[in-house]
Amino acid sequence: MKNNNILILSAGRRVELVQAFKTELAQLIPLSRVIAVDLNPNLSAACQAADEHYKVPNVTSDKYIPFLKKLCIEKSVSMVIPTIDSELLVLSTYREYFKSFGVNLIISEVSLVKACRNKNQLTKIFHEMRLDTPLIFKKDDLSFPCFVKPYDGSSSNGTHALIDKSMLSDNILNNEKNMFMELIPSYYDEYTIDVYYDRKGKLKSFVPRLRIETRSGEVSKGVTKNNFIYEHLLNKLPNLIGARGCITLQMLVCEKEDVYKAIEINPRFGGGYPLSYCAGANYPRMLISEYFLDEQIDFSDDWEIDLLMLRYDSKILLNDYKS
Repeated sequence: MKNNNILILSAGRRVELVQAFKTELAQLIPLSRVIAVDLNPNLSAACQAADEHYKVPNVTSDKYIPFLKKLCIEKSVSMVIPTIDSELLVLSTYREYFKSFGVNLIISEVSLVKACRNKNQLTKIFHEMRLDTPLIFKKDDLSFPCFVKPYDGSSSNGTHALIDKSMLSDNILNNEKNMFMELIPSYYDEYTIDVYYDRKGKLKSFVPRLRIETRSGEVSKGVTKNNFIYEHLLNKLPNLIGARGCITLQMLVCEKEDVYKAIEINPRFGGGYPLSYCAGANYPRMLISEYFLDEQIDFSDDWEIDLLMLRYDSKILLNDYKS
């Protein structure tokens, strides 16, 4: 068996994700390796945790795709895992190209990736899934309080809560990228749902995680939940067309008012996925089983409920470092 190494892109701080793939790969296909790349691998903790690591050009560079192709061929890589939003659209357009020489880019269809980067298009997808979303206001018919965000933004960049009209500046109003929507009350709970779709786009697993606390946009305290939100999503998630691999869905929920508002889809592994992995939602194993062992994946909800994650900072020490 050959060409069964896995490449993790933009590894950064994703040590737990690298370790998860290493663990599952060692059990299913011993001697295979997990390789990581980053713009600065010497300063990436996840790159140090990988079996091998390399410096990669910026995704905007015309050297990016040729570099990935060369690395995959030379290092017998046949699965590539993207981890950040900025690389998704580029990679989705090259999925068939990489597949032609035996490399599986684990990424959703171009149409879905594009929609996830445009909040107006994403709202349409949510409605097709029968998921409610925050109301969107026209610029000439705003209702306060409201929330403003760039239609192609991510990680809360450029977002503002406008409590009244006095907070609305000309710069905010005239920014063509800004869209205005209903401000969801702060007492709503925020959930992230880790969803797995097989290579045919069929729903195979999902784990709702209640976000108790976040730090720099990433969950630092969270707990798995199989409750009212699981039941709400069970017949809706199969309707996400073009999804493949791990998808993260974000929702704001008020159980008392029976209100569910979908706000984001990120077609990649989310930063909090390690909680779902530890709960038993083993998406790395599913990927290896599907793409390397050609196995069919059954739907599974066999994961631990009410598993609490409390994150903390740890360290990796490297001797003789030179910049």
